[in-house]
Amino acid sequence: MSRTLMIQGTGSDVGKSLLVAGLARAFANRGVRVAPFKPQNMSNNAAVTVDGGEIGRAQALQARAARLTPRIDMNPVLLKPQGASGAQIIVQGRVVGQAKALDYQEMKPRLLQPALDSYARLKAAADMVIIEGAGSAAEVNLRRNDIANMGFARAVDAPVVLVGDIDRGGVIAQLIGCKAALDDDDAAMIEGFIVNKFRGDASLFDDGLRFVEERTGWRSLGLVPFFDAAARLPAEDAFGLRTGSHDRGHGVVIAVPLLAHIANFDDLDPLKAEAGVRVIFLEDGEPLPPETQLVILPGSKATIADLVALRAYGWDIDILAHVRRGGRVFGVCGGYQMLGRVIRDPLGIEGPASEAPGLALLDIETALTGEKTLTAVSGHAPMFDATFSGYEMHVGETSGPDCERPALRLADGRIDGAVSRDGLVAGAYAHGLFADDSLRASLLHMLGAPPSPLRYEESIEDTLDALAAHCARHIDLDALWEIAR
Repeated sequence: MSRTLMIQGTGSDVGKSLLVAGLARAFANRGVRVAPFKPQNMSNNAAVTVDGGEIGRAQALQARAARLTPRIDMNPVLLKPQGASGAQIIVQGRVVGQAKALDYQEMKPRLLQPALDSYARLKAAADMVIIEGAGSAAEVNLRRNDIANMGFARAVDAPVVLVGDIDRGGVIAQLIGCKAALDDDDAAMIEGFIVNKFRGDASLFDDGLRFVEERTGWRSLGLVPFFDAAARLPAEDAFGLRTGSHDRGHGVVIAVPLLAHIANFDDLDPLKAEAGVRVIFLEDGEPLPPETQLVILPGSKATIADLVALRAYGWDIDILAHVRRGGRVFGVCGGYQMLGRVIRDPLGIEGPASEAPGLALLDIETALTGEKTLTAVSGHAPMFDATFSGYEMHVGETSGPDCERPALRLADGRIDGAVSRDGLVAGAYAHGLFADDSLRASLLHMLGAPPSPLRYEESIEDTLDALAAHCARHIDLDALWEIAR
């Protein structure tokens, strides 16, 4: 019979997603057929699935850790924030509408059944389903109609392990506070706890673990040291882009304006992983460094709003000056749309119907449409003279004279993107391009970087194996297996 275990947290960013990935690989290494599952997620970092939908990037990574192909059932409800218009609601891989926070609370009862259906399909094909909660287990203000944490745990009778983050401080209060905030029936679902992101001498926290056990009645299942290599894995939350520096001192300088609605920002991870590259994220109004060789405009979930913000921060002036000096610019998806003459949203896809002038660095224009493209792509990139693979995830149709010089020629005969006459400015809808070692090597050669030994996809596999070993050393896997039911 298939077993189920749910990992919940005392708050956001306590490391739930990473631990589920590590546990999935650790149990898979034991010969267990593991399936990751998150009933409700909120993230603008998403992945295209083999069955033609989209799920949160964390669940795609967890699927990879479990040695499975990502499927829509692994994250049946995905919320993608769009600013003033609320969030885009995606159910089993497909957009079903938009809603603001209060309206979404009224929608949740209708979303439980799709989540249960997806969970049942995964459970039927797995030895073990590891469910990830969202945010905090103790968000009692959102408990009514909950489908993300205790509401779902109760619906499927899933035993819960609670994760606290000692790195942010106050982990004892986090864990005991959750017990105090939860009602008795919800608290009874919790079988044990894990303290994550520990630094220093573990023996100094022995008394802390015993104190939590005594006050909660839950068993301690692990004290997990901080896993530094987590920075190599795709992140779900853009918060880390603001708090983590990737300026390594010397090398090719790539600047990325950090806009409010940045999406699919793991496109940049392979470049951040290069030893000879400095990826500098520009925060609000920060000027473009004069040594910048390439500006990348990343994807956006609210392209027109981010384009307006880009102008408000003065980055448009910096980018135009950068191109006049012979600097290069590459736009991905929403960033590609910003490079054109105009973006129109006549249907109000991203908010009120509107249009905005683009940077006019490419002779193209874009109209946002109601149809969303979700597909894996591969082919040849003429401007890099390299093969590529990636995925498309966008609304909008782009056309214009510069599209006659496509950035990408797809294997199915289609073209994607555009290149300026002087070759300095280009963009495309396809995500994931820089993960391709040959394309990335061509780009870095173009920028004057030395050859790199990095094999990006291999490095992800190595990191997942290291994460699994880390979890196996510091978490009682046998106890988790016994707890799962």
